[in-house]
Amino acid sequence: MPASLDNQRLDAVFQSRPDILQGIQKAADTPARVALFNSIANFVHEQINGPEPASKRRRVDEGPANGFKATNTNGAAGKTAPINSGTGNAADEEVLLEIKEISVSVPQRKKYDLCFTANHLYARAPNTTAPVEGIVYAWEDIEYAFYLPVPEKTQVQHNYVLFPRGTCLPTKASLEKEALVFTVPSTPPKQGTIGGPRANAAAAVSDTYRALFDWALTTHLSSAGNRAEIVAADPNKFHSLVRQPHRPNEKAVHVKAFRGSKDGYLFFLPNGIFYGFKKPLVFLPIDRIVAVSYTSVLQRTFNIVVEVFTEGDATEEIEFGMLDQEDYGGIDESYVKRHGLQDRSMAEQRKAKMELTENLKAKKAADAEADANELYDSLANFDGRR
Repeated sequence: MPASLDNQRLDAVFQSRPDILQGIQKAADTPARVALFNSIANFVHEQINGPEPASKRRRVDEGPANGFKATNTNGAAGKTAPINSGTGNAADEEVLLEIKEISVSVPQRKKYDLCFTANHLYARAPNTTAPVEGIVYAWEDIEYAFYLPVPEKTQVQHNYVLFPRGTCLPTKASLEKEALVFTVPSTPPKQGTIGGPRANAAAAVSDTYRALFDWALTTHLSSAGNRAEIVAADPNKFHSLVRQPHRPNEKAVHVKAFRGSKDGYLFFLPNGIFYGFKKPLVFLPIDRIVAVSYTSVLQRTFNIVVEVFTEGDATEEIEFGMLDQEDYGGIDESYVKRHGLQDRSMAEQRKAKMELTENLKAKKAADAEADANELYDSLANFDGRR
C-alpha cells in the first residue's frame, strides 16, 4: 500500500498557511517526498507541543491492562494546539465507550450515561441517542482534572471534576461551559453498564470505578493531544486535623469552609486550591496565586483570603470563611509556607514562570513555522531548478 500524506497532522501544523498545504500536496509526488513531508509535519508539531506521550502513539484500546493511576503532579493541561483543527459535532461521532448509570451533580444533578468519542466526552439520558445540552466537552478543551473524596459520607465515594479551559476562576460573567462533576462509588462497576467497541479493553481495567475512569479519561485525553493529568488529594501532603465522626480512622483531605453564605469544602492540592462541590466550583492554580492571608481570626474559626491574578496584572481577592482553628497550623505550615504563598514577592516569580512558559511555547510555535516556511521555500526552489 503506497504511503500517504498525514493530512490531519499537516492541517494542524499549517492551518494558518493554506498556501504551504497546497504546495505540499502538489510536491508530494513520490513516496520519498511523502515520507519527508510527514516527517517535517511531525517535527514541527513536536517543536510546538513537545513529544507525544507513548499512549498517543498507540491505539487507545491497546492501553495497559492495569490501567492508568491518578497522579499527584501539577495536573495542568499543556496549553497545546489541538491536533485536529476542529472537533466537529459530538452527536455525529462514533461512541467508542459508554459507561451507564453515572451520577452527575454538575452542571445538572441526574443519572446519565457517559459517552466517550474520539473528540468528546458527553452525557446522554438513558435510552436516548442525543447528547444532553450543556454536558458536552471536547477532550482538547479540558484544562484540569481531579479525583476527590466526597466529604461527610458514611460510604466511600469520590467525585471526578473536569474543568474546561478558562472556567476555573470565579467570574461575574456567565460562562458558556461549566465544569463537569460526577460521582463514583468504591465498588466495581455493575455488570452490563459498560458498552461500546472498547468495552473489552475497559473490562480489563474495571476492578473499580476509579481504575475504569482513570484509564478511560487518561487514554482519551492523551489521544486528543491533551496532557491534562488527573490530580488526587494526598493525605501525606495535606490533611485536616479535624476528626471525621463518620470515618474516624481516615484522615480527611478537605477543610470545611464558606464562600459567602454557601458552605463547601477546600482541598489543598499539589497544583492549587479547589473549592466545591456546589456551583460555582472554584479552582485557584498555584501559578496564579499572588498571596494568601488570614482575617477574622477568632478562638474557634478564621477566614482565609486568596489573592489571584485574573487578567494581566489585575488581581482579585477570594475569601473563604469559618475554617476550623484546628486546621490553621496545617494550612499555614504544610501548604501556604511550603509553596511560598505567604510572600507577595514570590508571586512575581510564579507569574513570571507562568508567562515564560507561555512565551516559550509561542516562540517555539513561531520558530517552528519559520523553519517550515524556510524548508518549503527551499523545496520550491529545488523544484524550480529541476
